[in-house]
Amino acid sequence: MIDTLVQWDKELFLFLNGLGTETWDGFWLFITNKLSSIPLYALLLFFTYRFLGLKRTLIVLVFVGLLITATDQLANFFKYGVARLRPCHDEEINMLARLVKKSCGGKFGYFSAHASNSMALASFFAVMLRPSIKRIGLFLFVWASLVAYSRIYIGVHFPLDVITGSFIGILFGWLFAKLSIFAFQKLGT
Repeated sequence: MIDTLVQWDKELFLFLNGLGTETWDGFWLFITNKLSSIPLYALLLFFTYRFLGLKRTLIVLVFVGLLITATDQLANFFKYGVARLRPCHDEEINMLARLVKKSCGGKFGYFSAHASNSMALASFFAVMLRPSIKRIGLFLFVWASLVAYSRIYIGVHFPLDVITGSFIGILFGWLFAKLSIFAFQKLGT
């Protein structure tokens, strides 16, 4: 059963990764670059301050730091615990895959920290800002989905790496948002 699932995952990866063209490579490299999201993070910080005030913004910053640390470290724990090779290190398929980046990254890839972190932030800010900005969640989840898919496109993660990372990110983002709201209430802000 597991072997069949892994084989399907490899086949789906090759299909999705094979859809890429040089015309779109620059776009997906931009999307996957962490620094490309800085304007979005700055905008989210501005909205948080505007709608929640300074004290709550400081609490949000603490919880966002804890959230990213948690999802990132959990991804590292799984990468070395599961030890599933990235597509570019998997000898069965690496010659068939398009590696768009100059480097592949670490040896192991289960699960995607990019997918987990971007979905965690999308989920967190969707909960925190939804009362003030009605469609913020839709926008953030589209953005996070693009980041997650970019990892397949550029050739460094299998679809299951991205799906697992996305699921964990959504769960952790929601949990940390609820913890932030609890902290607001306990601290009387």
